[in-house]
Formats: sequence, structure tokens, C-alpha cells
Amino acid sequence: ELVALAPVKARIREVAALLVIDGLRRDVGLTSRRPSLHMSFTGNPGTGKTTVALRMAEILHRLGYIEKPKVVSVTRDDLVGQYVGHTAPKTREVLKRARGGVLFIDEAYYLYRPENERDYGQEAIEILLQVMESEREDLVVVLAGYRDRMEIFFRSNPGMGSRVAHHIHFPDYDVDELMAIGALMLDQQAYELTDEAEAAFREYVERRVRRPRFAHGRSIRNAIDRARMRQAGRLYERREVLSRTDLVTIEAADILASSVFADDDQDGDLGNAAPGNVS
Repeated sequence: ELVALAPVKARIREVAALLVIDGLRRDVGLTSRRPSLHMSFTGNPGTGKTTVALRMAEILHRLGYIEKPKVVSVTRDDLVGQYVGHTAPKTREVLKRARGGVLFIDEAYYLYRPENERDYGQEAIEILLQVMESEREDLVVVLAGYRDRMEIFFRSNPGMGSRVAHHIHFPDYDVDELMAIGALMLDQQAYELTDEAEAAFREYVERRVRRPRFAHGRSIRNAIDRARMRQAGRLYERREVLSRTDLVTIEAADILASSVFADDDQDGDLGNAAPGNVS
């Protein structure tokens, strides 16, 4: 289940409708040129880009547009080599693995480094351009990253921009949506918050969104994992028989122990933490 993301869901429905009608046209003998399905997903970390890529692969497979409902996720390091002659084999190997499914390239703009004349990223881009055109019936490429950097990337590589037909932006989640994401994650893992814990978790989210490197769904997942760890430590120290209610219940103390509730001078260097990685 995807929480919120109304604009994203609308675009997915549009693409799905196009493919359904395209198939019906073929069934009755009408001329039908396979639509380009390459996409760009833009948005901040943790806003659902990878999850939607997985869902899109399932949809495209069900509608018969890709052979397998698989997503191969890569970054620059998987495509670009460090010396002459290394990039082409790496890129072609990735394309071989992704063939018949979806290739998801995260932070795709790092492929292009014009400030470094000896950089081999352009070679990977040229191979991708060729395959995106010649093998578009056997591969869907999704380029993902921050919106502003992706716009620069497409302006600097017009050939890439012309091959991407669907540009989908993933907006940031608000606090209510983040709470809904947290509730879904807890339900999937068979945990429950007490009323006091739910209030504490909302306060945690309200504070955390203002901190550096907030990563939306990823940060919520990390917060829940740490609350589970604190709950486990608390229960372990009790040294007594535990009921099912004990095992599923997260209390306010399990949330309030987070450093997010500490004074600013006690929080440490949060600016250097990994995205979503604040306890």
C-alpha cells in the first residue's frame, strides 16, 4: 500500500491506461506503436521512488510490456569504471542483468561530471542512450534523483531527456502522512503504540522533519527499528514471563529515549549523520 503520493498515483494510472488501451487497439487490428516507457523519478530521499519502481515493474509485467517483474537497482559505481576500457563492460553487464525488466539508476546525474575531462561517465551515458532507443521493447529505464539535479542532467544531456517520456515528481510527506506510514510499518510487523507512545511518536516526527538529512519514509523506518530495540531491551531486563500484549506494545518511553528529544547541545553532530540515521 502506498501512503499519500496522490500525484504519483495519478501518473501511474495514466501510464497504465495508455498501455491497456494500446493493447486493446492491437487486439482489434489498429496500428499501434509501442509507447516509450522510460521514466524519471524525482524527489527527496525516502519519498517512495524505489517502491513505486517495484510496483511499476509489476504493472508492466502484468500488461505484457516486460518479460519479468524485476527491478535492477544501480548507481554510478555499478556502471562507470576507473580506467580506460572498464566502463563499457560494466555498463553492458548491468544492462544484460536488467534486460526484460526495469533498470533503476539512482542519483543518475552522477554519471555526468563535465568538470573532469578524464571521467568515464559519458561513455556509460552513450551506451545507455543507444540501448534505451534500440532495445526499448525489452527494457525500461528509470532515472532517479533530486529534482534540481535531474533537471540540470537532462539539460546537459538532451539525448537522454528526449528518450524519457514520463517525468514523475514525488512530493515530500507531511506529518500526518508520515504518521500513516509509521502506522502501516508497525501493523506489518505486529507492533502497537500505546496512546502515550503515539503522541510521543508524533512529537518525534514533528521534531525530526526539521533536523538535517531527514529521509521521510526511511527515517520513519529507522525510528521504528530503534523503538523496537528499546522495547526489546526494556522487556529483557524484566526477567519475567512476557504476555503477547507485552511483546506487541511499544510504550512512550521507547520513543522518548531518542536523542531527538535531547537539548540541541546534547544531540551531537547530526549534520554528518547518514540520511535518516538519527536515533
